[in-house]
Amino acid sequence: MKRAYKQSKPPMGVYRIANRGNDTVFIGYASDLQARFNRHKAELRFGGHRNRELQDMWKAFGESAFTFEILDELEQKEETPANPKEELQVLAKMWVQKLKEAGETVVLLKYG
Repeated sequence: MKRAYKQSKPPMGVYRIANRGNDTVFIGYASDLQARFNRHKAELRFGGHRNRELQDMWKAFGESAFTFEILDELEQKEETPANPKEELQVLAKMWVQKLKEAGETVVLLKYG
């Protein structure tokens, strides 16, 4: 069981942090989505998030105004590169374009 856990690959993909208070969405990507959500929440709760705009909105609207959602997962295959950052970046940019075309206010997080 322990070995199966170590060999399992966490889901990777593109996510959205939505502020329902002002309809702004932040798009990011990660090779471990759950770990990234946990990191965002911890940084925001402690007031030290790297994205000042997101941190200011968190302070203004409160935690309950935000939702964290997976938009798209990148399938992990045997031939998936050890560092799929480039594929994730392209996928994130596609989502930004799609959401902007739908009229949403979108901010692409600058780190992956």
